[in-house]
Amino acid sequence: MIKEQHEVSVLGAPQSPRPVMSTVVHVQADTVVPDHIVWSLFNTLFFNYCCLGFVAFAFSVKSRDRKMVGDVIGAQDHGSTAKSLNIAALVLGIVMTIGLIVLVVLYPGLIYVRIGV
Repeated sequence: MIKEQHEVSVLGAPQSPRPVMSTVVHVQADTVVPDHIVWSLFNTLFFNYCCLGFVAFAFSVKSRDRKMVGDVIGAQDHGSTAKSLNIAALVLGIVMTIGLIVLVVLYPGLIYVRIGV
């Protein structure tokens, strides 16, 4: 078995005659509050059924503003509302997209408009 040897040197007293001062900084951990702003922007641009994506985006911005002010409870409330609206917008958007695809595949004549004879 190898024993490690450590050398300890004694430095002595501090070089300056004034007392040693220390500073302690307490940093509060930031509470992570998701605002779902990227998801809301996606739903606003692509799945904006009955303006649910836009309303979700508005609540996401409110959540981010509350978080910047320091109101964690308000930020969580608005973030939760934005999440619910995003889920509703996404589900309705996917159902409407699938319904449109099925409609076009089953009835391809619906997309053509006959002009004249």
